[in-house]
Amino acid sequence: MKAFEWMVGKFSTDMGIDLGTANTLVCVPNEGIVLNEPSVVAVRRGTNEVLLGGDAVGLTAKEMLGKTPGNIQAIRPLKNGVIADFEITEKMLRYFIRKVHNRSVMVRPRIVIAIPSGITAVERRAVINSAERAGARKVYLVSEPMAAGIGAGMPVADPQASMIVDIGGGTTEVAVMSLFGLVHSESIRVAGDEMDEAIVNHLRRNYNLLVGDQTAERIKMSIGSAAPLEKELEVEVAGRDLMIGLPRRTTVTSTEIREALMEPVMDIIQAIRTTLENTPPELAADIVHQGITLAGGGALLRGLDVIIEQEVQLPVRVAEDPLTSVARGTGEFLDQLDLYSRVLDSSMDEAAA
Repeated sequence: MKAFEWMVGKFSTDMGIDLGTANTLVCVPNEGIVLNEPSVVAVRRGTNEVLLGGDAVGLTAKEMLGKTPGNIQAIRPLKNGVIADFEITEKMLRYFIRKVHNRSVMVRPRIVIAIPSGITAVERRAVINSAERAGARKVYLVSEPMAAGIGAGMPVADPQASMIVDIGGGTTEVAVMSLFGLVHSESIRVAGDEMDEAIVNHLRRNYNLLVGDQTAERIKMSIGSAAPLEKELEVEVAGRDLMIGLPRRTTVTSTEIREALMEPVMDIIQAIRTTLENTPPELAADIVHQGITLAGGGALLRGLDVIIEQEVQLPVRVAEDPLTSVARGTGEFLDQLDLYSRVLDSSMDEAAA
């Protein structure tokens, strides 16, 4: 059995996975990001049968969100950064593993998966089980803020403070790191999805217009902002009129969308304040000089760095390509597994426990 595992492992490509609520990214050593697809699976309603022969996953499935007939359901199997549907997550991971290996079936890669810092032991075990059942030979877990910090090129191994704010789809991870450890971290379930929901609620309240999550996300990306823009924007939005039940369109401005986004933005800023308040003085002094780094898709919201800098009076920068920081960090772990394995949880550790 061990010889078989070794042989299969030789022909498998090790993978670093940012298993996100909104998107799943896969990083492969020496190749970088090889997959970036929505964490969505389309199934036949009432079953866990994935459509299109198991291929209705990712981009294909996201196109079906909110547009499926009664017998089809598009599911996001992760909620707030953790697994909400165990079996569907397993099938999604199996699809992504096979896709990276060009549809090969006989593969058993080692996988590093980034997880929110605030999840429970049961939720960690669920991630490991899903990956193993999907075909992983060995599973390592790393906290998202640590992976994001490494992916953003921060000196997390040094005896100085590095502060990261990773804003994903389901969670925002705020952490101060030093010597490969999390000195203090806050994990809040306010992130990109809550921003989309705030836009949906704003349009319902102020325009009696019902739009879907994908439309709200497009509005956020096209005109959303956290700080006033040099030139305010507007966009035409189509949805269903709640009064008469018919389709209708209207125009919304970046000013009103900014007001709608203010509550989730201030929740993120409060998490940053809490983390800073719990940081030891010597490390707090480092942050004054080093500043705060923003990562994750939410870091792309216009003016978010500006409003955070105003609120906490510290320098703030957005990581280069913030959307892929966590995935690139998992790839760094794979490149130097011998060095990093001591700071990772693994499936063997879980079994020993």
